[in-house]
Amino acid sequence: MGDIINQLYQYIQELIQLYGNELKILCEFAVVLTAIFIGAKKGGLGLGIFGGLGLAVLVFVFKLQPKSPPIDVMLMIVAVITAASTLQASGGIDYMVRIAEKMLRAYPPAVTIVAPLVSYIFTFLAGTGHIAYALLPIISEVATEAKVRPERPLSISVIASQQAITASPISAATAALLSVIMIKNPEIGLAHILAIAIPSTLIGVLVAAIVQMFIGVDLEKDPVYLKRVEEGLMEIKKTHKVETGGTSTGAKLSVIIFLLSVASIVMFGSVQSLRPSWNGTPMEMPHVIEIIMLAAAGIIIICTRTNVGKIASGTVFTAGMQAVIAIFGIAWMGDTFFGGNLEFFKGLLTDMVTDYPWTFAVALFLMSIMLFSQAATVRALMPLGVSLGIPANSLIAMFPAVNGYFFIPNYPTIVAAINFDRTGTTRIGKYIVNHSFQIPGFIATIVAVSIGFALAYLIF
Repeated sequence: MGDIINQLYQYIQELIQLYGNELKILCEFAVVLTAIFIGAKKGGLGLGIFGGLGLAVLVFVFKLQPKSPPIDVMLMIVAVITAASTLQASGGIDYMVRIAEKMLRAYPPAVTIVAPLVSYIFTFLAGTGHIAYALLPIISEVATEAKVRPERPLSISVIASQQAITASPISAATAALLSVIMIKNPEIGLAHILAIAIPSTLIGVLVAAIVQMFIGVDLEKDPVYLKRVEEGLMEIKKTHKVETGGTSTGAKLSVIIFLLSVASIVMFGSVQSLRPSWNGTPMEMPHVIEIIMLAAAGIIIICTRTNVGKIASGTVFTAGMQAVIAIFGIAWMGDTFFGGNLEFFKGLLTDMVTDYPWTFAVALFLMSIMLFSQAATVRALMPLGVSLGIPANSLIAMFPAVNGYFFIPNYPTIVAAINFDRTGTTRIGKYIVNHSFQIPGFIATIVAVSIGFALAYLIF
């Protein structure tokens, strides 16, 4: 027995000598995954908090040197959220929702096509997908009134709000991608990203919307809906129509100011010579975004006399600040893990991504499922892509792949869409992953990445 134990011990020692580094990296990866899993399950600030806890284990237990925290990305998000929250406090977002309702009710039978476009535009302009909460009840009621299966427009509208994040010039994800790519590709600007991201994601959403028009049986043949009608649950028709009157001049003015600030960011990002420069070096885009967004918030307050106290109490501010903390913990942990084991991952992935760059998109998609954040996924994996030598145009083409968090149906906008559908057609299946958002999510993402590669080849 003693000989067997000694032989086993020697075997283990040999394994440690041969594969010690790999085992260490595997343990570190387990820590990262555990932190992500617990944080995602807790929700809210959980990702950031448990990301920080995972970082502590990596640093103090495994002795990895911590990378610099993603300060620029966090400050850009803070600035954008401040401006968007000021817009909400001034009544600007409510005014935009009124406009959206008019568009949706103009021709109800086309709601499956119109709704995702409206959702896309609103998210594109606001830089946050949380604006979809205001649109979902309207979409649901317009579809129900038109006898259109609500699952069709609701599911693709949620996906459209996610895809638009990776096309918005002021979203946290776009800011993160820009800051990562410009480290080794200073010639790449915001205009390059938008030139690929906007058409690719928009085409992806439109293709998915067309497919959605044929998903599921018609509303009046759906067994769940018919059962609710029998039980009398559909008799109480509580519409979520937004009142059309009473829009203040201040609300309209705040929207104009906010849209002008977004346009100015696109302009400065597209034409480098317009930015102030010192010693021949133009101002960096992160600083441009931060200054313009803070300035926009200040101008809105002055011009509309918005109560500053209301800014921090809005839903946009709350959701945005949670995103900042999530990125703080998760991105810092991810940077530290991948940075500390960079040579290992280079050796593991270099040949594969060199021959087939698109395979890195799969890694982005899988990571986004765990992180529930496009910006956090970009900060966690895109630096690895840059270090592996993946061309900047390919990384931009793969940008929409970070929208994979629809795969597990527990993201707030997904849950909200399910709850707003009184007919019960928008639902989660028996096996959890067979839910209403899976098909439009995959179609939109695959089409967007494919179109992105085609555009990258033509533009660069």
